[in-house]
Amino acid sequence: MLAEIRAIVAARARPDLRTEIDGLLLSRVETAEPDYSLTEPLFVVLAQGGKRLLLGEHTYEYRAGQCLVVAADLPVTGHFLGASPTSPALGVGLALRPAVLAPLLLEIPPVVRGAGAAEARQHAIATGDAGPQLLDAVARLLRLLDRPTDRAVLAPLVEREILWRLLTGPHGAMVRQIGLADSGLSHVRRAIHWIRDNYAEPMRIEDVARLAAMSPSAFHRHFRAVTAMSPLQFQKRIRLQEARVLLVGGAGDVAGVGHLVGYDSPSQFNREYRRQFGVPPGQDAIRLRAAATTADAGRPERRLP
Repeated sequence: MLAEIRAIVAARARPDLRTEIDGLLLSRVETAEPDYSLTEPLFVVLAQGGKRLLLGEHTYEYRAGQCLVVAADLPVTGHFLGASPTSPALGVGLALRPAVLAPLLLEIPPVVRGAGAAEARQHAIATGDAGPQLLDAVARLLRLLDRPTDRAVLAPLVEREILWRLLTGPHGAMVRQIGLADSGLSHVRRAIHWIRDNYAEPMRIEDVARLAAMSPSAFHRHFRAVTAMSPLQFQKRIRLQEARVLLVGGAGDVAGVGHLVGYDSPSQFNREYRRQFGVPPGQDAIRLRAAATTADAGRPERRLP
C-alpha cells in the first residue's frame, strides 16, 4: 500500500502542493534545508523519508508509514531527514476542516467520545503509525486523481472515512476538538487567528483573552498547552516568519521590513531574527533570493509540515 502511495505522490506532486481534490495535498521535497512555516489543521502521511519538527522546545519526528496530525495554526521549524534529488521526501496531506468534521462527531459512540481527555489537553500536534486502514483509505483517495468521473462522488466519501478513522483513533480526542464549536481548542484558535492576522499590532493579553472567552490566566495556560509557547512568543515567531517572506520578495530594506512586521527597534529586529534563523536578516535575504531565483523565478516551494 505504501509503495502505491509513494508512486502516485512521486508522479503527481507539484510545487504548490495542490491536486484536483479539494483539501488533498501532495509534497515532494528534495532538500534537507530547514523550513519555517505556519501550519494549518492537517493530517499528513509520509510515504518516503522522515521529518523532524520543532514546536517551541518540543521535538516531533515521523517517518514513512507514519502520520502527523496538526489541530491548529502553529509556527513550526522542520526539516526532512536526508532528503535529496535522488531520494526525495514524499508526503500526502489532507486538510482537517471543522465543517466536514462536525457532522461526524454526532456519530461517535459515547464510550469513544469520552476517551482521550488527557491527550486533548496536550499540544495541538501529534505523530504515530498510520496503520493499514488509514493507508488503504489514503491510497483509494489518491487513485481518484486519475478517475475524474468518479472523483466528484467518491472523494468526499473517502475523505469522510479518513476523518472517521482519525476521530476514533489514537489521536481522536485532539481531532474531535477541531469540529467542536465550543471546545477549548476552538477558543484558542480564535486567538491564534487574531494574532496571525494582526501580528504587527501591539497585543494586550487581556484583549486577546477576552476574544477567547477566558480569563487572562486561563487563556495563557490553555494557549501554552496548545502551542507550546506563550502568546507573546507566538506573535514574535509569526512576525519573524512574515519578515522572512517579505525579505525574499524584496519588500524593502531590513529596517523597513522590521517596522512592517511590528518592530520599532532595528537592533532588536536584527537580534531576534538572527536568533531565530541563525543569520542576520540582510544576509539571509540575499541567500533566499538567490535560491528562489534558481528554483522557480522567485516562487518558493511549499512543504507539508
